[in-house]
Amino acid sequence: MSYFIEALKKYAIFSGRARRKEYWMFSLFTAIIAIVLGVIGVVIKFPYLVIVFYLAILLPGVGVSIRRLHDVGRSGWWLFFGIIPIAGPITLLVFTCTDGKPGANQYGPNPKEVGGIPAHV
Repeated sequence: MSYFIEALKKYAIFSGRARRKEYWMFSLFTAIIAIVLGVIGVVIKFPYLVIVFYLAILLPGVGVSIRRLHDVGRSGWWLFFGIIPIAGPITLLVFTCTDGKPGANQYGPNPKEVGGIPAHV
């Protein structure tokens, strides 16, 4: 849950890098919250509750996605590649599942390294 909160704190930060764990934990908690809100929305007869949630989470989601692409050495503009049917989402899935580039890159230091020593977490 801490990765989800950290991504929300950095909701409008599009620079830097995000680890795989940060990206996927954010995605997991977003999905869990959306499912819970969907059930609550059906119970209280307000199905738009999930849409309101997704609108609220849009900017942090874009931010963490761009930082994840930065971690693998790609520009944030690659996010637009996702609108291409079939090939786009598959390519972005591969990028988000790929381990980040070791060491610093043009987008910043490796978030896995703490003081130059790789953190094996």
